[in-house]
Order: sequence, then structure tokens, then C-alpha cells
Amino acid sequence: MSQIRVLVVDDSAFMRRAISDMLDSARDVTVIKTARNGAEAVKLAGELKPDVITLDIEMPEMDGLTALRRIKRENSQANVIMISSLTTEGSVSSLQALRLGAADVIAKDHSTFSTKISDIKDHLLTIVRALAKQSHRISAASPTDTKSTRTTRAVSSTALTHELLPTKMPSFKTNSFDVVCIGSSTGGPPILETILTAIPENFTLPVVVAQHMPKLFTQSMATRLDGICNLPVVHAEDRMSIEGGHIYIAPGGQHTHLQKTISHRYRFAVNSKPEEAVYKPSVDALFTSAANTFGARSLSVVLTGIGEDGKVGATNLSAKGAKIIAQHPDTCVVYGMPKAVTNAKLIEASLKPEQIAECLANIVGTSVTKQAG
Repeated sequence: MSQIRVLVVDDSAFMRRAISDMLDSARDVTVIKTARNGAEAVKLAGELKPDVITLDIEMPEMDGLTALRRIKRENSQANVIMISSLTTEGSVSSLQALRLGAADVIAKDHSTFSTKISDIKDHLLTIVRALAKQSHRISAASPTDTKSTRTTRAVSSTALTHELLPTKMPSFKTNSFDVVCIGSSTGGPPILETILTAIPENFTLPVVVAQHMPKLFTQSMATRLDGICNLPVVHAEDRMSIEGGHIYIAPGGQHTHLQKTISHRYRFAVNSKPEEAVYKPSVDALFTSAANTFGARSLSVVLTGIGEDGKVGATNLSAKGAKIIAQHPDTCVVYGMPKAVTNAKLIEASLKPEQIAECLANIVGTSVTKQAG
């Protein structure tokens, strides 16, 4: 791959230097320019056509959200990573940025930024490389290809061609499942919104979502979804009972597990195990606990995201006879997590978000889930 070109935008000189140093430390990445506000960002994005843009949200002259709108309007395929303050206000703005087309969000906390620079650098470089890889594949596609850019991206990013992907809508019998688990990462929140808001109010199963995000961000996401979904949306807590007809968002910074109590009821265990898991919440941890607790009566969905989180858990689910659906590559911001389970031949179908929502609506039945005492 050729050198990855990044534009860094932040009103803080310290942050511009810190982010630039992280990126420039990698041999395959170079910061081609920095900007101090949104107006400069829009101008430079148009002139330089960077592979990736890191964009602060709170800036003078033009804020990051306004700049993002203009950048995406001029180039809908622009890869933008928002750098957001780790506050409640920052998390709300971050979710808005994702709905506007940002690929991902990285939280910054000035008080701990320098002490956690290694972890932040690794995470930032992983996202930058994944986004640039897709951009380079798109630009390398044949100019005579009449398919859409998103389709070109999908064909080039998976070992399976469109013809081989299992795209037929699965026909699950009503009352086949007791729980739905969803794993999501980069590009996930808008897709989750599409799926979860389409679930009808008579849906009787619990839906548990593990989205790679910090805790404040997952809390804000739960609050927003609760206001627009047909079902109640709750930020999961340790020992909280699992009830049918509810959507639960796993808290960031920890792992969420499903448990069956000695009285045959169900609840959450929220903790730091497995400590070695890279992502918190871990999709593997959620899926594995679903396999152990609900077995074949689990339905799991793997959405857009970098890496392979969910593959191990999906393997455990499949071994118990559970069913897995993956998001179709055409609609993924990064076709990493769905690709991993698809290429491992663990899935029933590769579906677009609207199809996933339809599939869930078709399995409405009577839940066996009870409140935990």
C-alpha cells in the first residue's frame, strides 16, 4: 500500500502535535497538513484530498460538525475520524457526527491523554489503516465498472464474491429464539439506529447490543435510542435482570455477559473479564455468554467494524446450533467483523440493515425470559 495521507484538525496546538506525532511514528502514515478550525479543514480537504481526516468537534470559527457536513457534501466518500472530548456533551455530539457520516470517534481526555498515548496511538492507527485500505481499493477499481462505489468496495474487500454470499432472507420459525445479540464497531451507531428503530413494539425478545465505544458514549447512545425506538432502551448494569421486549446497550469500558441464575432466570454480569480482550465491550464475550446461557435459542448479528471481534463468539454459538447473520459488505463502513464470520462460514445470511430489521420482525414470539430475583 502507498503512503497513507492524513489531515489533522484541532484548535489545540498540543493536540495537533500529539496526534501528528502518533501518526507520523508509523512508517506507512504521514500527516500532510494540520488545521486549526473547521473552515481551514474544509478548504484543505478539498485541495489535498487526504485519505483520512481527524477532526475535532469543538473549534472556533467553524465547529467540527459543520465542517463534517461540508466535507461530506463535497466528497461523500471522505474518511473522517472525530476526536471528541470525553464528556456527556462530547458524547452526544459524537453520535451526531456518526449520523452525519463520520466513520468513527476517538475520545480524548486532556487530563490523561499523555499517560494513555500508547493505547490511543494503536487504536488511531488501526482505524486510519482500515479506512485508507478501503479507499485505496476503491480507487484501484476498474474505471469501467458501472457498479456503485460501495459495491466496488465490497467486492474488493472480501474473499467471497457477491455471487457466493448467502443473501437469501432466512426463514426462522416463530418462537425459535429467546435472545438477540448484536455486535458492532466502526460505522455501527447509524446502522444500529436503522435496525433498532424498525423493531416493532410487539417484539417480545430481549436485544443486547455490544458497540465498541467508551462508557459515556454508550450511555448517550442508549438515551437517544430510548427516545426513538418502539421498545425501551436501557444501559445495561451488573446484575440487572434481562426482560423481554427491551433493548440493552452494553456499557463501554467493560464486558457484558448473559447469565442464568440457579432459579432459571436471566441477568447481566458486567465486569472486566476477559481482561486481555482488546475491545470493551467485547462482542466475543457477549456472544460466548449467549452460547453458554441460551445455546441454540440465540440469534446473533455481526455488523460493520474493524478486526475480527465476534468470530470466536460466533464459533461458540454455531457449535451450539445458534444462528448468526452478518451485515452485507455493500453497507459496511469497514467490512472486517462481518467478513471474519462470513469467511468462516458461520452465517445464515449476509443482509443489509433493512433486511436485518425485517428478519428480526419476522421472529416475534413469546419470550421465556423472566425477571431475575
